Amino acid sequence: MFFAGLLSETLLYLCFSLLMGSFIISLVPESARPQMKLPKGILLTAALGVSIFSFLPVLKIVLYLYEDLGLAYTLQSVLTNFEVGKSWLSTLFISLILFVYLIPINIQRKPMFALTGLAFTLILIAALGWSSHASSLSKTAGFLIHSAHFLAVTVWVGILIVVSWFSQNHENWQRFLKWFSPVAAACLTVTVLTGISLMTFHMKLTDYVSVTAIDYGQILLIKHLAILPLFFFAFINSFYIRKRLKSDKAYNPITWARLESIVVFLIFTITGALGQASPPHELSTMVIAEGASKLFTLFHPGEIVFPLDFSPGILAIILFLLSIFFLVSILFTFIKKAPKLLSLIMSLLFIITAYTAFMISIH
Repeated sequence: MFFAGLLSETLLYLCFSLLMGSFIISLVPESARPQMKLPKGILLTAALGVSIFSFLPVLKIVLYLYEDLGLAYTLQSVLTNFEVGKSWLSTLFISLILFVYLIPINIQRKPMFALTGLAFTLILIAALGWSSHASSLSKTAGFLIHSAHFLAVTVWVGILIVVSWFSQNHENWQRFLKWFSPVAAACLTVTVLTGISLMTFHMKLTDYVSVTAIDYGQILLIKHLAILPLFFFAFINSFYIRKRLKSDKAYNPITWARLESIVVFLIFTITGALGQASPPHELSTMVIAEGASKLFTLFHPGEIVFPLDFSPGILAIILFLLSIFFLVSILFTFIKKAPKLLSLIMSLLFIITAYTAFMISIH
């Protein structure tokens, strides 16, 4: 079930991003973006995928209860009495309408087609936010923060994925960056702020180090480390690419945009794993009942005494400095025109060394 949940949540993010990016880019004048070809099959699959991949939370509850109540009755009860079930029925209904709506139209032909699709997608995001874990803890605040977080991510990432993988050429790339760079910066700011707010629904920020003793904290740490290389890719694609295009108009920036989208997909996968881990409540009780994270015990096999402290020694400091070197090397791979695969390798080396440095600094 863990891997099913991971895959389902990752693909759900991807489906929403494809829909959001396709509808937004279709509203942008052709003079302000590259020439695009958006396959109808991709949009239809994404529309159906939203209903399919958002079903897993419902399935989890059904599988937990059905042995006592029976499968048919449990499914009916969850769909009609549980908030997550009612929200999924709304999602299913709207996504099917969107699917049927998309069949006969070409969203690039008329802005109204794309605008209507965008409206359907926003309603789907609202339905997802309403059934989120944050919303169950604090209905209004959780709904608004989760929805804003998800919207910011899918707008930024959606445009990036659609442009990097479905562009026919790189004409008008500078004009594209002129409006996309501030949009991406705004979305990134909203994502960070709402992401921190969502963390506070599950834990105190001061408990960040102690939470690494459980799977939730381990995945959260890896996700945060993976986000840092993304900042460098975003900086390259917004600043350095624009600078290089001014001096070399024949330069093709699409590969670097694709590299950024690959890093984003990695973060989607980590986020999917985070959604399958139990959020922290009483850490001591959780560790006694479920055991500490295997990754944590790899570094600290002894008894765990809370609260945990962060105190880096000489070896940790050396590893942190080495991780910074790997991070900065992402820029140098672009500046020195090194093989682009090297930038992804530098990103992975940064995550590994920074993670190791962090873990050996815990006492």
